This record gives sequence, C-alpha cells and structure tokens, in this order.
Amino acid sequence: MYLFLDYFFLVFHGGFVLFSLTGWVWRKTGRIHLTVICLTFLSWFGLGLFYGWGYCPCTDWHWSVKRALGETDLPHSYVKYYADRLTGHNWDPFVVDAAVLGLGILMFALSSWRNYRSWKSARG
Repeated sequence: MYLFLDYFFLVFHGGFVLFSLTGWVWRKTGRIHLTVICLTFLSWFGLGLFYGWGYCPCTDWHWSVKRALGETDLPHSYVKYYADRLTGHNWDPFVVDAAVLGLGILMFALSSWRNYRSWKSARG
C-alpha cells in the first residue's frame, strides 16, 4: 500500500506543482488556478505559522509514506528532493526555496492579471 501511495503522491503532487506553474495560461482553468495559488499561499504562510514557513500538507503526507518505506534524511522541500533526484546535484535549500517562492509570486501575479482581463472582457 505504501508503494502505491508513494507513486500516487509523486503523480498528484507533481501534477499539482505543474498546474501551479501553467494553469494560468488557459482561460478555462484561470479561476481554478487562482484558487489553487491562493490555497498554496494560505498553506505556506497560514499553516506555516503553526508548522513552519512553506508548510505543505502534501509534502507532509508524502514524507510520512516515504519514512514508512524506510527513506531517511528527507529535506523540508518537495521541490528540493525531486530536483536533487532528477539532476543528481545537491541543491542549496535556500536557493530552491527562493526559486519556489519567486515562481509562486510570479504565478499569482500572472493568474491575477489573466483573471482580471477575463473578468473585464466579460463585463463588456
């Protein structure tokens, strides 16, 4: 079961990150994307007050599965973990966190702009 959950989180969380980076592009997914980005920020900064800045429930649950599978020394960041695995390089956690935050802010700005334009054009 844990192996299934590991693959599930890999696909689900990876897809969530990919959607967070690209969902603003299409008009049909614009509102959903803005909601997803806002919920992500709420998690990072709202839940982060209690669990640590940048907290993500998906990462927390996935790391519980990975620990049950015997994996140790998991970083705080999901993105750092997979960037390290995909490239074979040990990325600096500060650089990864800064890039994730910067991209998150950029995606929020693009999504807000896109949604504003859609709202404005719908009003005539």
